[in-house]
Amino acid sequence: MTLPGVTRAVENAIGARHVAGAVLLVSRDGQLLHEQAAGMADLASATPMTRETTFRLASVTKPVIAAAAMRLVESGELDLVTPIHHWLPDFRPKLADGSAPDITVDHLLTHTAGLAYRMGEPPGSDYDQLQVSDGLDRTELTLAENLDRIARTTLRARPGTEFRYSVAYDVLGGVISTVTATPLPKAVAELVCGPVGMPGFGFSVGEQAHVATAYSDGLIPITDEPIPNDINVVRYSPGRIFDARQWPSGGAGAAGTADDVLRFLETIALGGAPILRSSTVAEMYAARIGRQLTPALRDSFARGWAVTSPDTAPLYGLPVDSVHWGGAYGHSWAIDPATRTVIVALTNTTPEGMAGAFPADVARATFADLAAGAVDA
Repeated sequence: MTLPGVTRAVENAIGARHVAGAVLLVSRDGQLLHEQAAGMADLASATPMTRETTFRLASVTKPVIAAAAMRLVESGELDLVTPIHHWLPDFRPKLADGSAPDITVDHLLTHTAGLAYRMGEPPGSDYDQLQVSDGLDRTELTLAENLDRIARTTLRARPGTEFRYSVAYDVLGGVISTVTATPLPKAVAELVCGPVGMPGFGFSVGEQAHVATAYSDGLIPITDEPIPNDINVVRYSPGRIFDARQWPSGGAGAAGTADDVLRFLETIALGGAPILRSSTVAEMYAARIGRQLTPALRDSFARGWAVTSPDTAPLYGLPVDSVHWGGAYGHSWAIDPATRTVIVALTNTTPEGMAGAFPADVARATFADLAAGAVDA
């Protein structure tokens, strides 16, 4: 089945060379309404994109980590308000005044811990000086060693007072690993991926895996060369996912297929079973902290994702109170809780596939097609 407007939006983006390839899946109430694999997974070899193509998921990792943490909250092994130094005794970053305020699991889930991303801080910051890994680069670090570096940075704000996108989910991954006494990849597999049925989701893949080649805008292959952003640089390493020795980044380190992502998001959209109670999912949907995008645009962040507001819903092409996020290798996803509609849009081109016109074009086409009943068999 396909949605004709979505098909056109994807074909237009590929035809205009805005993205090299994409896999699009849309469902409502657990029924698949649109499936499309288009364009190229690798341009040089003319390898077509398929539903079996594996993607470097980047921040699409985060909601899976959020669900793993909330499952531990349900079981009583974690809670949202105990300071995380209860589990990570050496993790006590300080404010500029030298005080070390408590950071909780809820602060990590909502990006209100006062932490930052190296790529989002000016050159020469403490994140640069300490060479903190944002989880996209290939390093010799262990998870514990990266947490030690993060712990030596200065908090940008008192925890709980403001939204700041950050390495919080890498810290949360460390908490999960400690609480379960299990390496993070195994913990996530046991808590989420196994019960949901996400066989392709993991923190490393074999050399023979069919992984989409990563491109930047202009369809330029991404290498280990840092790519400038508006503030600093993004340190990608496409080969990272093939190296099982790399530390498992809870914020950016997983790979998987579009079907893996769909199965997870449908689980959330349909109420959380078998991994979470519906009441927990409702709590995860609830806005927790305001997020000022521009002086005129404001929405919120919840436990694992952003929540659209009347200001930002038209910008994203989504209904008000939808939850959504993206991934730095060129991805976007969304859930409309009111209609239990799920959109998975994975591309191999960044930033267009994450922050360009593509995600909103796909979302607008999705809801226009569904409103019109335009579903092709």
